[in-house]
Amino acid sequence: MSGFLLFSELAAIAIIFAGLPLAYLWTRRSFNLFQKLNWVLVFMTFDLIVFGAFTRLTDSGLGCPDWPGCYGTSNPWDALGEIKLAEAAMPTGPVTVIKAWIEMIHRYLAMTVGALILIQVGLAWGKLRSLGKAPLIGSIGLLILVCIQGAFGAWTVTLKLQPIIVSIHLMLALVLLACLTAYAQQSWEEQSSSARHLLIKPLSAKLLVLASIVLACQVFLGAWVSTNYAVLACPDFPTCMGTLWPETAWQEGFTFWRPLGLNADGQSISPVALQTIHWAHRLFAMIVLATMGLLGISALRLSHSGTSDMSRIAKLLLGLLVLQVLTGISNVVFQWPLVAALMHTAGSAALVFCLVRLARWASWSAPIHMKIAKRL
Repeated sequence: MSGFLLFSELAAIAIIFAGLPLAYLWTRRSFNLFQKLNWVLVFMTFDLIVFGAFTRLTDSGLGCPDWPGCYGTSNPWDALGEIKLAEAAMPTGPVTVIKAWIEMIHRYLAMTVGALILIQVGLAWGKLRSLGKAPLIGSIGLLILVCIQGAFGAWTVTLKLQPIIVSIHLMLALVLLACLTAYAQQSWEEQSSSARHLLIKPLSAKLLVLASIVLACQVFLGAWVSTNYAVLACPDFPTCMGTLWPETAWQEGFTFWRPLGLNADGQSISPVALQTIHWAHRLFAMIVLATMGLLGISALRLSHSGTSDMSRIAKLLLGLLVLQVLTGISNVVFQWPLVAALMHTAGSAALVFCLVRLARWASWSAPIHMKIAKRL
């Protein structure tokens, strides 16, 4: 299949997938199409992150070993002969019919998000006169970000699941989710009381930024554990290999530019390096719990003043922290079950969502008493 024909078929698939949520929104004339599309993008990106984790956890990342198509075609049906040959040559290898479909569905979803962002740019352009440049500039920024994310998706395949590339691919997906959430929660077409909005910001921005940095570090460590297949390097809990401080090899474990399963010297990575990667994720989890827990409790206390939305998000954040602990432990105790691993990734994405939502009430200055807002 020629390159032009392949891209044309993939573009058609993306348009069909993107047309489904658009058709639903179009039939709901009472909806603000632009605003609702922004939230659909948040939902679709969250789903894409979870399905990306499913692709990785089922070892389907190389189900189609080329990019953007599958053996030069737009779908595994047209590449069935090549897939069957690869599967026959290596029955336990990365290429099977099921894995090829999982990988291609992941790519279809990614293309759908890209197509919807293109439509978002078009809608923002159409509202340039009424809303100004800000929505359009933000939407173009999202388009650039999703293109960069697509490039890392391609490198994930062409560089054969190199751990640092796969880890950055996940991190960028979460950055995209955060940016889409921040964009969606802007009331572009609503005129509200800006004075009241500015005054009711009791949450510490410094604590929020600290929590965001800590969570980003922990998410990267979790991605590094997953992409190096180090989840079971410490098969016991709360100890690791029967001790509270296992043997470590920090330099070998955290040499970032190297192929999957190998160290910097091109030899098989040692079990000690893998357990170091795992142990670092466990240790840093305690810092995450303390910081995020403090933020959640602070938001919950401040929300008693009347901001019920902040109360709901604070409760969700604290509940997600508990879920992350339980799924993280179950990954070890129950030998990395698929459901727990998926929930762990989904929980990380949901925590990112909560942090962005809480930013609405954050302020760098000292909190202003709610009585001031009530006088308005």
